[in-house]
Amino acid sequence: MSVRENIEFGLAIQGCPRGERKDIARHYLNLVGLEGFDRARPHELSGGMKQKVAIARTLALDPAILLMDEPFGALDEQTKKRLDFELLELWQQRKKTVLFITHSIEEAILLADRIILFTVRPGRIQQELQLTLPRPRDIFSKEVVEIRRQLLQKLMLCCPPEESNNGLRSFR
Repeated sequence: MSVRENIEFGLAIQGCPRGERKDIARHYLNLVGLEGFDRARPHELSGGMKQKVAIARTLALDPAILLMDEPFGALDEQTKKRLDFELLELWQQRKKTVLFITHSIEEAILLADRIILFTVRPGRIQQELQLTLPRPRDIFSKEVVEIRRQLLQKLMLCCPPEESNNGLRSFR
C-alpha cells in the first residue's frame, strides 16, 4: 500500500468518494510535509516520515479528539524534536483536542496546556498542572526549568529511592 493509499484507507471505509479521498490525502500529505511521497511504500520511508503518515491518516478522518500514545517515543532525538514542533504547528492550524501521552517531562511542557501526572500502579492522578506559558516555549527559560523541577520532584515523591543489596540507591 502506498502512502496515499494508506491515508485514503479510513476514508474509503467511511464511504468517501475516490476523487474526494485523493484530494483529502493530498491536502494532509502537504500539511505534514510529505508532498511528493504519495506513491512511496513504507520500506522507503524513515521513521519520522512513517509517523507523519500516521498523523496525516488520522487527521484525514477529522476526529473530534486526537489520541497520541507516545507517537515519537521510538524515534531519534532530532526527529522527535522536529515532529514535536510540527505537531504544535498542526495543532495551532487545526485547533483539535489532542490527548498526548508521553514519558518525557520536557515534551509535555513543550506541547501541553495541561499536564496530568500519574502515580505508579495503580495509575491514579497525582497532580494536574495548567500551563499558561506563551508559545513557542523555551525549554531553557527560568519558568520552564522551574516547572520541570516541580514535576521531577513530584515524581521522586511518588517513587522514593530505596536501598539495594549493594548499598547503592535505586528506584522502584
